[in-house]
Amino acid sequence: MRRCAVFGTGMWGTAMSIVLADAGNEIVMVGRRPDQIAAVNAAHENPDYFPGVRLPEAVRATTDPAEALAGAEFAFLSVPAQTLRQNLTAWSDRIGPDTVLVSLMKGLEVGTAKRMSEVIREVTGFGRERVAVLSGPNLSPEIARRQPAASVVASRDEDVALRLQAATNGPYFRTYTGSDVTGVELGGVVKNVIGLAVGIADGMGFGDNTKATLITRGLAETARLGAALGADPYTFAGLAGMGDLVATCASPLSRNRMFGVYLGRGLTLEQAQAEVKQTAEGVKSCEAVLELADRHGVEMPIAETVVAIVHDGRSPGEMLKELMTRPLKAERHGH
Repeated sequence: MRRCAVFGTGMWGTAMSIVLADAGNEIVMVGRRPDQIAAVNAAHENPDYFPGVRLPEAVRATTDPAEALAGAEFAFLSVPAQTLRQNLTAWSDRIGPDTVLVSLMKGLEVGTAKRMSEVIREVTGFGRERVAVLSGPNLSPEIARRQPAASVVASRDEDVALRLQAATNGPYFRTYTGSDVTGVELGGVVKNVIGLAVGIADGMGFGDNTKATLITRGLAETARLGAALGADPYTFAGLAGMGDLVATCASPLSRNRMFGVYLGRGLTLEQAQAEVKQTAEGVKSCEAVLELADRHGVEMPIAETVVAIVHDGRSPGEMLKELMTRPLKAERHGH
């Protein structure tokens, strides 16, 4: 039985703990709040996020990172992207010599525009073979209720990818291996920005043609940025690209989409945050996505529009007009 640590007791950390336990692993979740930890250990439930969903017996929780990391083959990281560096710095010296760190996060670090795997390697000094990522259509409430889903586990080391696949593959959660860490991460990041755009359109009352256009052109923007960063273009046609994008843009369970819906209805950033309550990674990461695109000379007009609405206070109606009337150029539709 593999031992796995899961850092983060929110929706995704909890759902992934269920997946890992059902796949035959022993799980120790790491959280900050003693009352939540007590509920996991005593009632086998995380009442804050999944009331009524019983956690497997193989899942327990602690506030002590060292306890969770002791003997862990994998440490899954599911903390807000903007807190990763601080959190990881605090307990990186407790990571065992053979533990592989697996990012479940879908954001870029604001200020550096670094992907989460880059932050992990920078903080820990680990080589590429000790850092992996998992991404795909990961709507946590559905996964926690054991509805069929699939994702990609990516590592530059094939043996690590295969071991991670074995640890995560189960009766309702299927994982596929890959080596394109950059593409898998990027798909998970940019889809949140496009999800905000689709939500805004939905909140403004627009229909499926509008949303299909944003999804398709958003995928083109993602692929352009991926090409500039050396990602495999086929990654964006798969689970970590189109699969994740469709789930995020179509589901009312998507925090980023719903955040956009509230903005489209005229709510302020603060009011939208109060409605969504949880972290919508795209809200902060959209600026870093645009910064990364600017560094590489990649045009991302949808991402620009989202940043203008979310951070510059521009009205959705005004920005829609600018997006639709920007100068035409010879461009094939798939690019």
